[in-house]
Amino acid sequence: MTLYALAYAAAAGLGVWESGRLRKAHIWESLPSRSRYRVAANILLPVVIPSWAVLLLPPAISLARSGTAPTLDSLRLPLMGMLVVVCHAIAGFALGSVLPRLIAAPVVAVVDWIAVAFTRATEPYWLRHVSGQFSDIGFGEVPRLVSLAAPVLLAGGVAVGLLLLWLPLGPRVLRGVLAFGVAAVGVLGAQHLARDWPHDPPMATGQAPMDCSGVKPRVCVARVASGNLDRAQREASRTLSTLRAAGVPVAAPDQIADIYNGPTAAGPGDRVWRMNIMTADRPHEVGYQVMVRALKFRCAEVPLVRARSVWLWGATRTGQVDMYQERRRNEGVTPESRQIESQVSDQVRDVLDLSQAAQRTWIRSNLDSCSKNATGSTA
Repeated sequence: MTLYALAYAAAAGLGVWESGRLRKAHIWESLPSRSRYRVAANILLPVVIPSWAVLLLPPAISLARSGTAPTLDSLRLPLMGMLVVVCHAIAGFALGSVLPRLIAAPVVAVVDWIAVAFTRATEPYWLRHVSGQFSDIGFGEVPRLVSLAAPVLLAGGVAVGLLLLWLPLGPRVLRGVLAFGVAAVGVLGAQHLARDWPHDPPMATGQAPMDCSGVKPRVCVARVASGNLDRAQREASRTLSTLRAAGVPVAAPDQIADIYNGPTAAGPGDRVWRMNIMTADRPHEVGYQVMVRALKFRCAEVPLVRARSVWLWGATRTGQVDMYQERRRNEGVTPESRQIESQVSDQVRDVLDLSQAAQRTWIRSNLDSCSKNATGSTA
């Protein structure tokens, strides 16, 4: 995440320096028969390669250490970054043809770095989406091609516009108008693409390979974390069966999918439940999540004591009291929380002393009743 701005700034600053070096040596005046394009390409190649290395070496080393081969999807971002690096190098080269390199090279590098790096902390959001810097990419997510097109369009438009000013073709005024038009098309086109995007650009989700086990529910988790898949499926199935036998009106979902592999991997409605399966490596973690999901309140706002009483009752019936208590400790232990838990324990103890029919009535009543007071707690 932090290397995009560095690579772009290095390419722009070195491009200014190399262009200024050629101008100082009067290379352009001594090349009546050689292609200016070839000379520029030859001088920019040593500029672009180190900047590419900034982007490519860290992930390459990580992949090599983990013994992981890159996939085609994983190459999207590096290819985008490589294209934008070339655009920044071209822009710097064009600026270096008219600006003094000793001053312009460091100034362009710093300004370029700030312009890219600080977009993560600015609004509107489209500024970060056209900067060529990506972050906050979740497991199994891949930027869509349109997300990659926006920064390439902006950087490419500016680079081509500056390059037109540099080329000695036609009247300077005509070149200036044409260069401004090309740059404006690139900037406005990128802004038009990204102006309505939220905090995160469009992403293709659910791209990690999945392994599944069982039926009704069929539990699916990313292949890299499928070592406990069978245990997770057994816990989910056993928890649902126990709750239905205790009177909870819950139907088994068709699938329980891991939350880390993107929302499109799950599917619509209550037929697919999304849970944190990939990091649930201890017994009862998946079962507890299934229990909380199955005890679905009709209203979004439920009194705290009632909500925790329902969860503790479900944890007791499914043998997951230790997991419930761990969740409460993780929220923090205070005199107020101890008092609430004391009330919850007393209430659940009284309910468990009731008959099975009375417990069914109690759980259904608590799940169906509404209140304006929020729970103030996570399950």
